[in-house]
Amino acid sequence: MASENAQTAAQGGLETLGARDAALLESYSAVHMNVFGTPLRVMDHAKGARIWDVDGNEYLDFLAGIAVNSLGYGHPAWIKALTEQASKVAHTSNYFATVPQITLAGKLIEKAGAPEGSLVYFGNSGAEGNEAAIKFAKLHGNTMENNTGKPARVLALTHGFHGRTLGALSVTWKPTIREQFGPLVPGAEFVESGNIDALRAAFAACDERGPVAAIIMELIQGEAGVLPVGPEFVRAARQLCDEYGSMLIIDEVQTGIGRTGEWFAFQREDLSGGVTPDAITFAKGVAGGFPMGGLITFGKRNSSLFTPGSHGSTFAGNPLGCACGVATLDTIESEGLIANAEERGAQLRDALEHCGNPLFASVRGRGLLDAIVLKHPCAHAAANWALEHGLIVNPVAPGALRMAPPLIITAQDVDQAVEVLAAIPDDLPDD
Repeated sequence: MASENAQTAAQGGLETLGARDAALLESYSAVHMNVFGTPLRVMDHAKGARIWDVDGNEYLDFLAGIAVNSLGYGHPAWIKALTEQASKVAHTSNYFATVPQITLAGKLIEKAGAPEGSLVYFGNSGAEGNEAAIKFAKLHGNTMENNTGKPARVLALTHGFHGRTLGALSVTWKPTIREQFGPLVPGAEFVESGNIDALRAAFAACDERGPVAAIIMELIQGEAGVLPVGPEFVRAARQLCDEYGSMLIIDEVQTGIGRTGEWFAFQREDLSGGVTPDAITFAKGVAGGFPMGGLITFGKRNSSLFTPGSHGSTFAGNPLGCACGVATLDTIESEGLIANAEERGAQLRDALEHCGNPLFASVRGRGLLDAIVLKHPCAHAAANWALEHGLIVNPVAPGALRMAPPLIITAQDVDQAVEVLAAIPDDLPDD
């Protein structure tokens, strides 16, 4: 039997909402499509790693807009870049280029360690970056030797998430968000994540089902509960791509821009097995809160597949977003935030593993992308309890709480978060 406090938390904490919050949430429901459900709070202002709702309640943010706010809130370098660029030009269209657009693309290629001839395409979100990646795969598939008469396929992994637009949704696993929109883009197939035998079989089925143009994967499946796919599996994928002439595309939307303790997750041997991809996608943390995403193609041959008119976007490479991106990358570097992500992540995982909460089964992750695995599936009730006690975490799966705080997080912030998490009751009701 859940305690009274646990029951209150499981109901979303609505009983403790302030008057302004409650009134504004009613207004929200009257004017917004119900695709997100009712928001937990109406937020008003923020600074650093903390955010306040309209009733003045303070929260330590261990989600950072779902791994978006790399520099936290209100970082002086980010505000300066945004305001200075806004005073110059906010939008031009892609008939023209701007200095921030050119600068950011160069920095991303450098941080990715991409070879000569590598190029960047800018979009506005992770889904758009992955849409570009799927089109990249299709273009490559059209160049492959193919005697089967069948279109080339794109492989994806079970439990993977790549976005909600139709192309990205075609390679997103979760049936409850995918199946209602079928039929989706043809030629997408799923392989069991971590199963190297199944991966080999999918590549080998080229005579019956058509060649494999590409495989797209996250190295840590964030929406599945922060699950690494394993370096052995990634190495096998790289070897099969080389054998069959296919592309390895790594989705770095959530894992990129320092989140895992390297600029990109594929640069971690313990995640990628040391492989180099043919392309990566990025978004979320790249512009520190300004909508931004895109695709990096590795090498001259891969980067020649897109030609003028084959892809585009009105807002792609927006100068405001690019200026914020330059400031974000420069600040991550100058303030040592990649090392901070590694150190604070290790501190967080170690403290949670030893905090003694009987609800916690284990902790997993890399850098500042981590999850608590729960002994029973009460993640929503646990996250709501934490929210009521001033901490924002995410019930990413029924049995897992995701944490992705700003890269500026301090040791004291970690201690405060662990104090709240350690006190979560173990008798909460299941989702």
